[in-house]
Amino acid sequence: MLIPGKDSTRLLCFPALNRFEEIDHGVFTRHGGVSHGDLASLNVGAAVGDLPENVRENRIIMARAMNARRLAFVRQVHGKKIAVLDSSMDQGKDTLWQTGLEADAIVTNLPGVFCAVAVADCQPILLYDPENRVVGAVHSGWRGSLQNIAGAAVEAMGKVFGSDPGRIVAGIGPSLGPCCAEFVHYQREIPEEFWPYKDDKDHFDFWAITRDQLTAAGLAEKNISCAGICTKCLSGDFFSYRANRAAGRFAAVIGLKG
Repeated sequence: MLIPGKDSTRLLCFPALNRFEEIDHGVFTRHGGVSHGDLASLNVGAAVGDLPENVRENRIIMARAMNARRLAFVRQVHGKKIAVLDSSMDQGKDTLWQTGLEADAIVTNLPGVFCAVAVADCQPILLYDPENRVVGAVHSGWRGSLQNIAGAAVEAMGKVFGSDPGRIVAGIGPSLGPCCAEFVHYQREIPEEFWPYKDDKDHFDFWAITRDQLTAAGLAEKNISCAGICTKCLSGDFFSYRANRAAGRFAAVIGLKG
């Protein structure tokens, strides 16, 4: 479930994460930016053919909506590497922190530093440990799901910051739903252990996969929320690669206020 955030035209929030006043978070729609055509309008993807100045302005729009001191991005590669951001790395002054790190999840305990992931059908997963005040943002496409990127992010939060998985709250954002996640070549693309998540039309439920991976990592079922929004079905509000190969990327963001 998602509810309108402070800017209902661009931002949606998880009620479970809204309970914590020390953080801010949101899943941005594709509306409210400066890009045009297939990329209209709040595209944050830097490798989809948009003008660099448009991408920068769209990211600045998001940073302002979050009141973020810095908005951090990584180079997403559909793997399972986790970028841990700490004070030794945060030496810049630009609002946009182009970390240059190759990773598919970001975790940090730095106030004012907001973690951002860019998606178009892939799952954006937001994590928060209220005990140790650690946030995380995960980019989980189907390849990342097969590698359990969600579980790897939870593990990193535990190893680096001492997070207890049982206290972590998670939100699974808009992404390709079981209604549209068809894999006609699943027998060579997807390991057999995931076939129980398939229906008789070769559609996979990656929301259920992520939920099960998070509970296996130690999260309580009650602490996991799923938006239940399919990006292909609602491609007018969210970029969807399955709906349009020329699509841009929308963003999910989370950070500690500061």
